[in-house]
Amino acid sequence: MPKATLLRISDGVDVAGKYVLLRASLNVPVVDGCVSNQFRIVRAMPTINHLTQAGARVIIVAHIGREPSETLAPVAEAMQSFVPLTFVPAVTGEAVRAARNEMQNGEVIMLENVRQHPKEKDDDGSFAAELASIADIYVNDAFAASHRAHASLAGVPRHLPSYFGLNFMHEYDELLKAAAPHAPSLFILGGAKFDTKMPLVEKYLDTYSNIFIGGALANDIFKARGLEVGNSLVSEIDLSGSPIINHEQIMTPIDVVVDGPQGRRTCAPDAVSPDERILDAGPETIALLSPLVGAAKTILWNGPLGNYEAGYGEQTEALAHLVAQSEGYAVIGGGDTIAAVENLRVQESIGFMSTAGGAMLTFLEAGTLPAIDAVQNQLQP
Repeated sequence: MPKATLLRISDGVDVAGKYVLLRASLNVPVVDGCVSNQFRIVRAMPTINHLTQAGARVIIVAHIGREPSETLAPVAEAMQSFVPLTFVPAVTGEAVRAARNEMQNGEVIMLENVRQHPKEKDDDGSFAAELASIADIYVNDAFAASHRAHASLAGVPRHLPSYFGLNFMHEYDELLKAAAPHAPSLFILGGAKFDTKMPLVEKYLDTYSNIFIGGALANDIFKARGLEVGNSLVSEIDLSGSPIINHEQIMTPIDVVVDGPQGRRTCAPDAVSPDERILDAGPETIALLSPLVGAAKTILWNGPLGNYEAGYGEQTEALAHLVAQSEGYAVIGGGDTIAAVENLRVQESIGFMSTAGGAMLTFLEAGTLPAIDAVQNQLQP
């Protein structure tokens, strides 16, 4: 994958006294009104610190959750322990302009969830222009959201000099390493929705020594092989006849954890009953992966091996232990994968933990993202 020359805010850009619209990645979990995981907040701080120390007036724009009603107020409160800031419960309008006009050099304000604005997801030109009108410079530090062609990501660069933040460039540089692995290499892909991941799997057959497919993605392969998958989650795609279902480089679980009327049990993939549901890989699968993980010089991992959010995380965490113990360079991404590593407190043993999930996969497949293209083609109508 060729490396493009991206415009970095850290490359001597003069921001002193200037209003900087910073698109950050702050889509963090909130439980009972409190942030339960600060991973993305911590990763946002190098760019915020760089800008404030250089005398910029930083206006943070971000989103949270899937519902427009969700608020960034708990995130702003959590960030107070990292940097003093003022939360503005609006995306545009007089309240935003008033707060902006009171700012001094080195100060920070955070706007409300940008997805509360109905025109954000449409990349509406007028909304992008309105966001841009309160700033002199735009910085995209939200790699995890940059596969979305939304106004705050793809639209604003049409109106302002634009750059990438420190976290964004860290993500970019590390994922380029994953795109050019050292052999022997292992790509572990979990989660669901095979229809969106097929091009990536086909591409990386030429790049990685072995590809292990787990999670609900494996159900699609089992089904295509003619095996019973019962009530298991499957994609809309039909893999029957696809060369990947029996490709020598493609590996799938050799045992699975199922649940059904008879309770939970572990069995071979060809022993699943019609009234059962596959919910995790089994321990024999981890034993199969162990020597491959141990020998790999590069490991790329995105997505859990089971229904992690429903409590089926045993084998995902077992795999996380293996990856942490490996001497190879590991790049991991995806919320559940990161959560497994953090639950085990082995993150210091992982080469790089991406803040991204879908954006990571899109970038690995395409080599770029809509928001990267927007900054590269900035100030063009």
